[in-house]
Amino acid sequence: MSIFSAPHFHNEAAAIARLEEIVWPEGPHCPRCGGFDRITLVKGGRAGLRRCGPCKREFTVTVGTVFERSHVKLHLWFQAAHLMASSKKGISAHQLHRTLGVTYKTAWFMEHRLREAMANGSIIPLGGEGKTLEADTTYIGGKEKNKHKVKRAEKPQIGGMGKQIVHTLVERGGAARSHHIPSISGKTLRPILNKHAHRASHFMIDTAGGYYQVGKEFASHSMVDHGIDEQVRGNVHSNTVEGCFSVLKRGIVGTFHHVSEQHLHRYLAEFDFRYSNRSALGVGDEARADRALRGIVGKRLTYRDSSVPGTARE
Repeated sequence: MSIFSAPHFHNEAAAIARLEEIVWPEGPHCPRCGGFDRITLVKGGRAGLRRCGPCKREFTVTVGTVFERSHVKLHLWFQAAHLMASSKKGISAHQLHRTLGVTYKTAWFMEHRLREAMANGSIIPLGGEGKTLEADTTYIGGKEKNKHKVKRAEKPQIGGMGKQIVHTLVERGGAARSHHIPSISGKTLRPILNKHAHRASHFMIDTAGGYYQVGKEFASHSMVDHGIDEQVRGNVHSNTVEGCFSVLKRGIVGTFHHVSEQHLHRYLAEFDFRYSNRSALGVGDEARADRALRGIVGKRLTYRDSSVPGTARE
């Protein structure tokens, strides 16, 4: 039986009830005053409309979430969330608009709202005693020869010049966190590692610059030298983080084709979310979609904030 046969994928009342289960696991509460007392359904009101007894405000489960004031039916949001959560390399806005029967502009905005929900705001460091972290950087962007003439650099580009730099930190057997950074240097990388990497971890890298001094602060610090074609030395390698980059690049090249600098951080959040909630960690497609929907609370993303669709062609 298809997952989309579940009622909340095609019935609006069931979708509202399902979202209430996800967002309000302890029961309905007012998003304005936070109260749980005297929350009642509004008779004759639209589906899911409730009133708070103490503050007299009316609200639905979407208030205070990325779905607030959305004119898209909630069951379509569930379909979009499941498609994004279950597609390893993502699903383009053009594909989503054809699948859901909404406009491209609507599909584009829906995806960015869901990416906002997937973004990990945790400041708990990855790794810890007895755990291994891998860190590396990569470049995102097309080759100069494939660009339109007016967008090509006048002089040949060296290395990653003209491309966007992505730094990813991965805990072996755990989660990943990626950041769009302006340059590869200790000055840029140290704040990220200070915030997201536990110093009791074993730290694995390649010979890329920027890690040498900060690497000494970890329980152990090892590196492989790709310059001499060294990929693995015992337990020392950066293959895990390289695997993350592989999925990210295949998604950008094969699914999205182009990602603007302005929105790159949201695409990174999407790929990090799927990696950190993957099947190998016991998280199936349905559970992954539910986790994405739990992240909608306390976040708003207006169309004006996300700019216009033309900046992120897919």
